[in-house]
Amino acid sequence: MSASLKPPEIPASMTVQEFLEWCPGDGQRWELVDGVPRATAPAKLRHAALQGEVARLIGNHLAGQGSPCMLFIAPGVVPRVQAAANVRLPDIAITSAPFDGADGHLEDPVLVIELLSPSSQAETCSNVWAYATIPSLREILVLRTVTMRADLLRRGEDGHWPASPKVVTEGDLALAGIGFRAPLATLYRTARLPPAA
Repeated sequence: MSASLKPPEIPASMTVQEFLEWCPGDGQRWELVDGVPRATAPAKLRHAALQGEVARLIGNHLAGQGSPCMLFIAPGVVPRVQAAANVRLPDIAITSAPFDGADGHLEDPVLVIELLSPSSQAETCSNVWAYATIPSLREILVLRTVTMRADLLRRGEDGHWPASPKVVTEGDLALAGIGFRAPLATLYRTARLPPAA
């Protein structure tokens, strides 16, 4: 095995700064969870199609509105709780905070979107709880990959999160923080969902 194909040695524990310096350029996606590096599997095609469609629709919306917000695919996001030991990777994140192009992680997201596959449920739920600690975050959207369903958490005016998400299975999905509204079915246009049972 050549040196370039050898898997990286994974440290037992590290800080965010150590993680950003260590993170190998091996084509894999890595996140830091409570100080421990974790590789994430490549996205399945349905997941990738849904991610691409959602990013296209929201990106076009932001551009059409002349919004200062920017959309990022799988950026590193540092939660407030245990910030020195966590870099999570949402599928999509949006921010209006400036960046210089060399930043190691996204600052001050206002919206994060996770795509929930049955095999990643525990990781996705853990990430959602971590995202909720980010002060700038206004909305967290979780889209299911095997059925048309959106779970939307929106921070209240008092700064608190609701006890449970708003569930959308038909009609329009509205993301108030960025002024986006579209039929939920539009987001799933290319996802090729399995037939309903």
